[in-house]
Amino acid sequence: MATATRLHTVLTQPRCALGVFVPAGVHHPDIQCRQLDRLAQAGADLFEIGLPCANPALDGRLIRSAYHRALVKGEVIDRTVGAVAHAASLRPTVVMTYWEPVLRHGPEHLARLFAEAGAAGMMVVDLPRDETLRWHRAARAAGLSAPHLVPRTTADADLRTAVDGASGWLYAPASTGPTGYRGPLDLPALDAFAQRLRAASQLPVVSGVGISSPVLAAHVAPLVDAVVIGTPVVQALLSDPAPAAAVTAAFAHALGTGIGTAPDA
Repeated sequence: MATATRLHTVLTQPRCALGVFVPAGVHHPDIQCRQLDRLAQAGADLFEIGLPCANPALDGRLIRSAYHRALVKGEVIDRTVGAVAHAASLRPTVVMTYWEPVLRHGPEHLARLFAEAGAAGMMVVDLPRDETLRWHRAARAAGLSAPHLVPRTTADADLRTAVDGASGWLYAPASTGPTGYRGPLDLPALDAFAQRLRAASQLPVVSGVGISSPVLAAHVAPLVDAVVIGTPVVQALLSDPAPAAAVTAAFAHALGTGIGTAPDA
């Protein structure tokens, strides 16, 4: 099945899907492949593979630390391509990146590279407005979807522009803070924003950032088409990789059963 079709199937299934974010290149490629195998077996429906970046402005301390460890090891592009190729053999996979490495390596080159590795899409989380057309052309030529991250602060007058040209999904952050945020979530505000996005586009809506527990995931799940977890899994992968599968399984169980009676902090 074509990668884009596989991704669409996951995002349009009756239940909320579980995405798992994994920064590439932190561990030896063989270890990373085994980690991805375990995460898939534990319940990941799709993967987001993070291309390490020196200044990940939207990320918190933990993911910044993971990216730093990967950058110190070197061969970041090769290691990320390898991680994407293995992840894509298991589940639909989207590359997460910032514009700086895309521009440095060339949008057209990088899009082709990850498409050939099996990626279904590539989301540039800080895509500059004046580079949007170039990026969309590069992604389309490579056969990649181009999801957009849309800040909740986006005004109604700017929403059409913010989603214009997006493909694959629209990403609605559950928190207005950086990744790793562990405070309470404003679920009514997230619900209202998801509805605004659905009114502006037919694309599936995905949410992450601040979904720090299975209970919170269960409460976010009815509002969106997929929940993405990052920091809870990355924390396990950085300290002791063994529990990462158990963390993933707990979130998968929460999405499948709707556990939880009240959002926790």
